Amino acid sequence: MLIARSTDYAIRALKYLAESGEEVAVSELTQKLKIPWPFMRKIMQLLGRGGFVASKKGPGGGFILLKKPEEIYLTELIKLFQGPVCLNECVFKKKVCANKRTCYLSKKLGEIEEYAYLVLSRINLKEIMEGGRNYGKTENN
Repeated sequence: MLIARSTDYAIRALKYLAESGEEVAVSELTQKLKIPWPFMRKIMQLLGRGGFVASKKGPGGGFILLKKPEEIYLTELIKLFQGPVCLNECVFKKKVCANKRTCYLSKKLGEIEEYAYLVLSRINLKEIMEGGRNYGKTENN
């Protein structure tokens, strides 16, 4: 699976925060996004450690977005929640193959991985919020 559930939930939470433009409680996120409270709490804590959100503790506390949606890239979230983007493990054995450097299939999977990473690294939260309508466009075109 390229995008894990935790990454998907993080994207949805960040999207909700960006759309609200204000501090949002975890209880509101769980209710609106229909994500279990303990899972959402862990996601928000990790997003805080990653520098994407800030939290305010206590009654009336919640989370607020620290970065603009156009500054939050999908690959950053994948790395935070899943580790490096990796498709290139041997499909024939459970452990990494000793022939990885000379294996034709490994080379082709590496090329696919590089291309997938390149495409994913260009997708930001703003584009996701806009449904991809402006994907690949810059202010100059």
